[in-house]
Amino acid sequence: MNDDPDSPSPNAPSLNVIVRLEDEAWLDELPDAQALSIDAAVAALLRAPAGPPASPAAAAGLEVGLVLTGDQAVRALNRDYRGQDKPTNVLAFEADTSAGPHPGMPAALALPLMLGDVVLARETLLREAREQGKAPGDHLRHLVVHGVLHLLGYDHEDDEDAAQMEAAEVAILEGLGVADPYVAAGDCTGAVR
Repeated sequence: MNDDPDSPSPNAPSLNVIVRLEDEAWLDELPDAQALSIDAAVAALLRAPAGPPASPAAAAGLEVGLVLTGDQAVRALNRDYRGQDKPTNVLAFEADTSAGPHPGMPAALALPLMLGDVVLARETLLREAREQGKAPGDHLRHLVVHGVLHLLGYDHEDDEDAAQMEAAEVAILEGLGVADPYVAAGDCTGAVR
């Protein structure tokens, strides 16, 4: 028996996390940002209360994209897709998975089912970590978990949904050794929102 909670069960879909580094300053500010991001995304996929979504039979697992960029790029995305002309710490863009993979595709050619992309703004993330007295790596992992949970269907549009999402975040982060970000921030109503 495997006791590692981050180790997928034999029936779990394979998980692919692709990191795109668009802002090289991430490596100066937080050299292990890519590894921390991948660990947080995998933990969110495996430990979300609903578990990883079942991938359709024709898909070879699940894929999440993580984009490490800067405030300028996130501001443009936030303006273009959310109508808010300002940077934010994290954005999540769900992929359209309604059609699923091509049903006639041979298993040997099957691709992972893309859940979407999580985009992180370096300057905002680092500023928030300083202001909230958090380690930058812990704040990064929190924001990645938050974004991946959005890709899994979690939201914080009302108090009940926010409480469920925050509880999931706290539990996943605890497994990564990261303190409750809402207590640390002194705000239990959604420091990420």
